[in-house]
Amino acid sequence: MPHCIIEHSDDLDSQQLISAVFEGTLASGLFSEQDIKTRTQAFTHYQSARSRQSFVHVTTKILDGRNLQQRSMLSQAILDQLQQLQLAAVSLTVEVLEIEKASYAKVVLA
Repeated sequence: MPHCIIEHSDDLDSQQLISAVFEGTLASGLFSEQDIKTRTQAFTHYQSARSRQSFVHVTTKILDGRNLQQRSMLSQAILDQLQQLQLAAVSLTVEVLEIEKASYAKVVLA
């Protein structure tokens, strides 16, 4: 945990976004390096109002139990790293969602 899912317009570099989101998540101090899972989904077809403005939207899913201040700090740390990429004409958004521990299941197969 956490699961960082990056949705973005296909004109942006996926690996660059993965690195920025990973570093922002790590910088929050809430998670250890080996626990951070990051992936992207690039979109070819999208519309923002009446235009095709480039975008990055990060959804970070974490187990419940963190307070509002911690969740806010996490989203800001990720946003700060994305801003350091110095992208132009792009909308950057980050949200943090909580996963109920009681309903979360996980197994790692070897």
